[in-house]
Formats: sequence, C-alpha cells, structure tokens
Amino acid sequence: MVASRLAKRLLHYGLQTYGQYYQLLNSGRHPHEFQLMVNILTTNETYFFREPKHFEFLQDQIIKSWRGDNFRLWSAASSTGEESYSIGMTLAEGLGMRKWEVFGSDVNTEVVATAQRGVYLMDRLDNMEKRYLDKYCLKGVRSQDGYFRVDEKIRSRISFDQINLKTTLPRNLGQFDVIFLRNVLIYFDTETKQDIVQRVISALKPGGYFFISHSETLHSIKTELSMVTPSIYKKPCK
Repeated sequence: MVASRLAKRLLHYGLQTYGQYYQLLNSGRHPHEFQLMVNILTTNETYFFREPKHFEFLQDQIIKSWRGDNFRLWSAASSTGEESYSIGMTLAEGLGMRKWEVFGSDVNTEVVATAQRGVYLMDRLDNMEKRYLDKYCLKGVRSQDGYFRVDEKIRSRISFDQINLKTTLPRNLGQFDVIFLRNVLIYFDTETKQDIVQRVISALKPGGYFFISHSETLHSIKTELSMVTPSIYKKPCK
C-alpha cells in the first residue's frame, strides 16, 4: 500500500528507489513534501453517524444530564468532517441554544480543508436520519445538484485544524467534556497507542468521556480511565 501510494511521487521527482525519496524528504530542499506524503498515506474512511450507538450514548447518557456552561467535544481524528458534523447535529438536538462547540482535527491537511467547507455528496447520507437532513443540511441545486452543505447554524460552532497526535498538543487546545478518538489506534503498535492515548486524554476534563471505535480496545493500554461500556471510557472525577 505504501509503495503504491508513493509511486507517483517517485515518478514526479524522477527517482528510482524509495530510499532516494526518503533522502529527499530529509534533505530539506522540499519542505512541503513531507506533509504531502502524510496526506497521501493517511486513510480517511468515514461517513455520517458511523457507529450510531455512540451518538445514542452521547445524546441519552451525557447530554441529557449535562449542567455546565459550555460543552466542548474534540473529534481527534475527524478526517473529512462527517464525524464532527454528526456530533454537532447531535449536540444541537440535545443542547439547542445552550453553549456548545466541537473541534475537529486531523494530521491530513487536505481532509481538514474538506471538513472546513462542509460540502458533501448526497450519497454520504446512508446513516443520517431524514430529520437531520431536513433540519441541518442545505441541498444543492443546478450545478451543485447531488451535493449538500451543512447549515451555518451547525458550522458556526465547529472548527477544524491540523494536529499530529504523535506530537505535543497545542497549548491553546483547552479541556474537553468528551473526546472521540475512533478508528485511529488500530494503525499503531502498543507503545505508540499508549503514547497517543495518554497525550489525548490529558485534554479530557475530570469526569469526561473518551470514545474509541467498537473495533478497538484499551486492553493493553495503562490509563486512569474506567470502562463504562465497551469502547466508551470515563476519566475519574477529582
């Protein structure tokens, strides 16, 4: 997979081996190439309301009993933004006009740009209830037929930026009531998983919830989190 995805970059530079491409990356002569490589190699499979049980838990077990001033949620591997906007619609339903915000991040700058636009093909809607589509999405017409855009009332509360979860988190990131880190850990070895999880949950408020995919586990990871239900964990209250 790595070889096939990077083959065009070797062709672009007229290189014969991946070793030569590696040297080019480290040479400093092409400072934007490393990010381009990251964008090419990352997997960005996602869709609206993926793993719907998580959104049901968010709505029924977290939002309904929340009594704070400003609910903050981090979609820590948001890809093209479908997860973040699904969360936004869920929060809009549960919290209405109360203060809430969603922050979506990804290491891939191209998918971050797509997320910021909030425009998607209609065939991405298989898991979205029609009421969400009618209430929070604007269907395209004429040249935009077959597309929809997430409504401004949702987009205005959601922001996106690039973050590499293997490096130090931005100082201004702040703390979150809930963090989604789904379908990420499956790509890493145990040591890297440990490092990433500890870094990410440092931004989780005491008593906050941490979501991973149903296909993932924290079994081999040492954390202070306690499992609420498979794939959902809670940070102890101080």
